[in-house]
Amino acid sequence: MKKLIGYVGTKDFSSLKEEDVKSLDIINIAFGKVEDGEVIWDCQDTPKYMKWAKDINKNLKFCLSIGGWSAGGFSIASRTEEGRKKFAKTAVDILKKYDLDGIDIDWEYPCISIAEIDACREDKQNYTLLLKALREELNIIENKKCLLMVATGGDEYFLRCTEMDKASEYLDIVQIMTYDLRGGFSVQTGHHTNLYTSQIDLSSASVDNAVRKYIEHKVPREKIVVGVAFYSRMWTGVKNIDNGYMQMAKSTGGYGPSYSELVENYIDKNGYTRYWDNEAKAPYLFNGDTFISYDDKDSIKAKADYVKENGLCGLMYWEYCLDKTYTLTQYLRKVLD
Repeated sequence: MKKLIGYVGTKDFSSLKEEDVKSLDIINIAFGKVEDGEVIWDCQDTPKYMKWAKDINKNLKFCLSIGGWSAGGFSIASRTEEGRKKFAKTAVDILKKYDLDGIDIDWEYPCISIAEIDACREDKQNYTLLLKALREELNIIENKKCLLMVATGGDEYFLRCTEMDKASEYLDIVQIMTYDLRGGFSVQTGHHTNLYTSQIDLSSASVDNAVRKYIEHKVPREKIVVGVAFYSRMWTGVKNIDNGYMQMAKSTGGYGPSYSELVENYIDKNGYTRYWDNEAKAPYLFNGDTFISYDDKDSIKAKADYVKENGLCGLMYWEYCLDKTYTLTQYLRKVLD
């Protein structure tokens, strides 16, 4: 059975629905962070809801996701053997304290400081060494096989800045964040979480391109998980040409409405028309000025079929609180099965 992994914010556990809990294989808890080289996590009421969820789905696993966009501390912690051991031990101490099932490293991104985090060229090698230290610390735990996962960039920059052939030896799952493929850095409209690349797209970024590149870098396909977005990217000031697709905008593609907001106010509503790019297997919205890229049931179904056809591990999504319709998690389970 293909795995379904959902990111759930620590503060959002109280909103979990029973049917969604039954649908998930793994919940990644967002986020733990790194302070002074140590991993810390403000658990809030999460342990109470974890127990409730385990009573509903005894096979459900919980992993602490460490990092996220603009979360630093990784580069400095990973530069020395002592720092790596400290990081690994404090992460695993949290795992043992709260009876978690694994650790997910979401370092965005090794070697790259665009999110205003510390970075250096040596992150490429130190990323591998940090994962090695984590795997060794996890292996010490008796009578329990713990997961070690990563969330990775959805384009080739991440592969240039890591040694994924070596790193994947220590990993159980590699979650490729195949969203934000276009957006905050681009004034040209386009898809941000497309399965394939359209003929006229100036960017080659897509789920398929990412998966192929990761496999070329010796990441086993059975460890690869593909990302689904429960949110949109939005461009404004777009010329009314070709329904706004592949046009220059007056803004970059900033974060747009969540999926539930799209359903309520945007999809074929309030002047917006939904279009489908059959080459990219991706929907988009346009109202003559504003272009919105997102995932919906049709694009999710295409991704699920792709995962099954290519022998991949499964699908994951960011993030649970962005679907207040509480339909996508169960739909993901249905199409993966």
